Amino acid sequence: MDTGGNSLPSAAPDGVKRKVCYFYDPEVGNYYYGQGHPMKPHRIRMTHALLAHYGLLQHMQVLKPFPARDRDLCRFHADDYVSFLRSITPETQQDQLRQLKRFNVGEDCPVFDGLYSFCQTYAGGSVGGAVKLNHNLCDIAVNWAGGLHHAKKCEASGFCYVNDIVLAILELLKVHERVLYVDIDIHHGDGVEEAFYTTDRVMTVSFHKFGDYFPGTGDIRDIGFSKGKYYSLNVPLDDGIDDESYHFLFKPLIGKVMEVFKPGAVVLQCGADSLSGDRLGCFNLSIKGHAECVKFMRSFNVPLLLLGGGGYTIRNVARCWCYETGVALGIEVDDKMPQHEYYEYFGPDYTLHVAPSNMENKNSHQLLEEIRSKLLDNLSKLQHAPSVQFQERPPDTELPEAEEDQDDADERWDPDSDMDVDDERKPLPSRVKREIVEAEPKELEGQKGSSEYARGFDTAIGENASGKALDAGPMQIDDPGVRVEQENVNKHSDQLYSK
Repeated sequence: MDTGGNSLPSAAPDGVKRKVCYFYDPEVGNYYYGQGHPMKPHRIRMTHALLAHYGLLQHMQVLKPFPARDRDLCRFHADDYVSFLRSITPETQQDQLRQLKRFNVGEDCPVFDGLYSFCQTYAGGSVGGAVKLNHNLCDIAVNWAGGLHHAKKCEASGFCYVNDIVLAILELLKVHERVLYVDIDIHHGDGVEEAFYTTDRVMTVSFHKFGDYFPGTGDIRDIGFSKGKYYSLNVPLDDGIDDESYHFLFKPLIGKVMEVFKPGAVVLQCGADSLSGDRLGCFNLSIKGHAECVKFMRSFNVPLLLLGGGGYTIRNVARCWCYETGVALGIEVDDKMPQHEYYEYFGPDYTLHVAPSNMENKNSHQLLEEIRSKLLDNLSKLQHAPSVQFQERPPDTELPEAEEDQDDADERWDPDSDMDVDDERKPLPSRVKREIVEAEPKELEGQKGSSEYARGFDTAIGENASGKALDAGPMQIDDPGVRVEQENVNKHSDQLYSK
């Protein structure tokens, strides 16, 4: 099959191919939020099928994520919230109505079969990607099942239960002094911003629809607090923004952020609900316009974690994330779609790209100029990239992943590791054809050889690697007893669903 094979031109004079690790669990498409719910994990399986039939899997290391454990999730989330997610089932939810309300579970965030396993899977992929980047085992790590940016320390929100992004950033902070988070989902990345609102070690930049739209946060005036002042950047946009208008803001702002903040690693949340024609969205980006943001971030040659997020017209989500995987690899894929098991979803054109609509762009050039000028002015107030006082670095995490072509994944476990697999959490048998990926013995040997790498995901990361820097307004990250029970803003903006 023709993979296109042409290296994409890079914004930086490097032009080299990147080594990419791709995380995928064949069971992820089996999880089902319920009839009529717009969030459909099946889109991840559709994306994977496109990657397989376009021949992209053979160009990257394909890994099955190791499920995150309770204590892994508790590095950010409250113990009682994680315990609730682990225990709640569709059969028992009627007996726990008070808990459901307390943790904001039940409407936008329903209880469904395998809910906790789903959380473990998508969080495990994001943290696993961070671990790979920390150990220089790849240049770009990809987890399209991740990117659930609304989840809070003590509650679910906007279809998100566990905030895999915050967990991955905490992991990256063990090695990197500064981490940049960029969010191109149509919704404001409120959960991630809130977690890092008072630290200068994580800069959050969110491009989103603002004004009578879920979650109702992300005003241009929200800039961070205390040490984190000016380290939150919010880019509020209106309906119908197109590729040209989006890049008019994205490229100069991100270029300036990279210049002044100098991150050691970047996390890019690639929510596809900012595409034209999304079921819950109102932007007018093309797939190439959306992917141009990925291409631009790739050009800086900084360790990059690509995550999924929103996206509710699932055929376009699969198209987008397939194309963006090609961008990560430096491979331009054909527009004509190969035959595959979900081919009928993509009719009548059976092409990868779809044309934007003729909807009105309500973002005037004057408005865009004002936003750009204001945010560049904010960035000018950052004198230099913050440094971190030297302290002993927290131990590294080992999240072993099974390579898709490996018969016995357990051979990758370090015998000294404390990471035992609980019987009830053993992965279900794969129902998806395994893809052939060349094993890389040197990498595996390197992972097994580090005793630090084999332990420590449950270790507190200390103040130098976020600790108290995570205190976000009323949410005291260091106090597991605090309950946050905020009223949802614009809970029914889509009548049935808030996101």
